[in-house]
Amino acid sequence: MTPKQWLKAKISVVGVSCVYGLATLALPARVALAQASQTASSSVPSIDQALEAQTASGAALSPDGQRVVYEVSRTNWKDNAFERDLWIADRAGSAHLLTAQVKSSSGAKWSPDGRWVAFVSDRPGQIAETKADTRQIYVIDPTGGEARQVTKLDDGVDGFEWAPDSKTIAFTTKDPLSKAQKDRMERYGEYTVIDGDERMTHLWTVDVTAAPVVAPAKEAKEKSSASAPPFGVPEAHRLTEGDGFSVQGFSWSKDGTKVAFAASKDGELKNGGTTTVYVVTVADKKVTKLVTAPGPNTDPHFSPDGSEVAFVTADGAQYFFYANQKIAVVPVAGGKPRVVSGSFDEDAGLLDWSEKGIYFAALKKTARHLYRLNATTGAVEQVTHPDDVVAIGFSFSKDFSQVAYGAAMPNTGGEIYIASTSGDGAAVRVTHLDDAMKPYTLARREVVRWKSGDGAMVEGILAKPADFDPKKKYPLLVVIHGGPTGIDRPNIAPDRYYPVEQFVAKGALVLRPNYRGSAGYGAAFRALNVRNLGVGDYADVISGVDYLIAQGFVDKDRVGSMG
Repeated sequence: MTPKQWLKAKISVVGVSCVYGLATLALPARVALAQASQTASSSVPSIDQALEAQTASGAALSPDGQRVVYEVSRTNWKDNAFERDLWIADRAGSAHLLTAQVKSSSGAKWSPDGRWVAFVSDRPGQIAETKADTRQIYVIDPTGGEARQVTKLDDGVDGFEWAPDSKTIAFTTKDPLSKAQKDRMERYGEYTVIDGDERMTHLWTVDVTAAPVVAPAKEAKEKSSASAPPFGVPEAHRLTEGDGFSVQGFSWSKDGTKVAFAASKDGELKNGGTTTVYVVTVADKKVTKLVTAPGPNTDPHFSPDGSEVAFVTADGAQYFFYANQKIAVVPVAGGKPRVVSGSFDEDAGLLDWSEKGIYFAALKKTARHLYRLNATTGAVEQVTHPDDVVAIGFSFSKDFSQVAYGAAMPNTGGEIYIASTSGDGAAVRVTHLDDAMKPYTLARREVVRWKSGDGAMVEGILAKPADFDPKKKYPLLVVIHGGPTGIDRPNIAPDRYYPVEQFVAKGALVLRPNYRGSAGYGAAFRALNVRNLGVGDYADVISGVDYLIAQGFVDKDRVGSMG
């Protein structure tokens, strides 16, 4: 099929004759068609039902590995928003709501002693004068009770981590607006000057067990300076400062004396290559640049004995946007970093460093897994199974013997699981949100493979009706993901963008191609669209359409695309 033919492909429609006799004969057929369409539509979720469908994510495993806090989506039609609530469940699957269903609560993390669960929420603040719609940190007793607000920041919290003492939380937030910026905003309204209004993000700590700052009396409040700590919450203390860098991800040392963090020149995307790794000593706030090699160098984690830091690096690649992200380690005392995951051919998402090795997550074609890396030998072991599972959002018990995560198999929806990191026994399913789809007859998804024009092998996901008949001719719709390093998978997820289930129920096939540049297929495949955008990837999509037409079950005159 030529590009011109493909673009001219059309969907046939049923016409109605104006001749009385023929109209009388055609009426029963039209009624039957309408009834068939209604039956097909009722066999799958409606668009409203798809938007209402709940999903589970953000698993946080308790230190003893016996309970898991996770997020469940909620559709807020009134405010036109998808919001999230926190639930808690034990290994047997007994679950209950943990947080109030007001705005969103997310990002749960257990204190190391298991006494508290901290999370962020944009709910209306408990404390007077909390800025609306800002994400503040709250802590809650997992056995019950009300959550307690522990920060009151004008710009809210970006990220946070518990210290090993189970009392202190480190967090990042933007520096406050300058007086000139506030005056300008008051006079002209809110706007940002690119390369002129950049505000640095820095590290702070707060002791969640400390008494809250007492609200000043009216007279004292009128005389108080802008630098006075916010009342109603424990006082937070700055750990890093200045205009030299802007903090991103960070983690505590196992003894709680240091914090390793990644920071860039500023928060601008164009300066992402300046990101590198630092260490700050909590007692004296001394900052040391640990990695001077070309960036980006990100996501640092201490070794169990605190002598080294592992981090993610592009390993000096000039065009790091599509290069493999590798794991390297560097001595805390200083020295040259060494790459320890060099032979692994995908982006390695660093998670944590245990006595048994460095844990990381990575794609494997349309699957996604947890891996364990031996930092000495470079050997990599796949922890999650089976091979076609999509596993995300990993959280470990304190001794790293157990892990909680979200996972989905082909033709199933995502659920929360708990499993052993040793690979013994089957994963324990904690949630059952996918059971809501049992009344419906959903499309069947499968991975298909074809050869593109230059010989590159390409995969895609083909969604077919449950009663698919290879002897029939079906219209074909192509849904093209973005990125370009996006990826489509064969698991079930709510239709939030295109009503794929509705399309298939009405008799169409849907192809979602993972064209060159898509993630999951290694560095070489990801680089095939370099200086080739709109050419090689177009050929991948069109060759996929031609491949399906050649199988005999696609009507070449009824093809459409979206994406």
